[in-house]
Amino acid sequence: MRSSRLSLALLAALSLSAVAVPAAAETHLEIQGGRSYMDSHGTSAFFVESVFNAYQIGHSRFTWSPDVSIGYIDGRNIQRYEFSRPGVTNNVWIGAAGARFHYGSDSDWYQPLFFSFQVAGTAGGHTQALSSSYQFVSTLGWQMKNVSFQIRHISNGSFHEPNRGETMALVGIGFNL
Repeated sequence: MRSSRLSLALLAALSLSAVAVPAAAETHLEIQGGRSYMDSHGTSAFFVESVFNAYQIGHSRFTWSPDVSIGYIDGRNIQRYEFSRPGVTNNVWIGAAGARFHYGSDSDWYQPLFFSFQVAGTAGGHTQALSSSYQFVSTLGWQMKNVSFQIRHISNGSFHEPNRGETMALVGIGFNL
């Protein structure tokens, strides 16, 4: 119960941090949906993600952008895990914050390719895939102006077992604010 309250507080703090970014910042807001897999068992996953102004890293061609997201992963009914603790039936909410990295200038064909890394908190219970209140989110994707394609993995990095993780394919529709 205590970890659920901590997770909800972290989720609320991450949500408020998105509002705290200065109004002048260019923000890309995206709605993402797709299929998430634990082992070979799929379920629905949805995210709302905000990516803020890009900043150059030193004098390199790399840029980074603050990145926050809130997501939802549906529970599953898998007989094999019916009596496991944790099970797999819980719906899990995820709040995450981190950075998105790009390489190259706007005119380079490969510049829309990105990698992001976020630290996340969960709420709504634990599952075999997401067994702790803290998670790490890694995403590899292609971001065009209004559409993105992403492969995302969420896991606690084996700090707590079981650690099956969630791996998903997402398609996003976005716009600049």
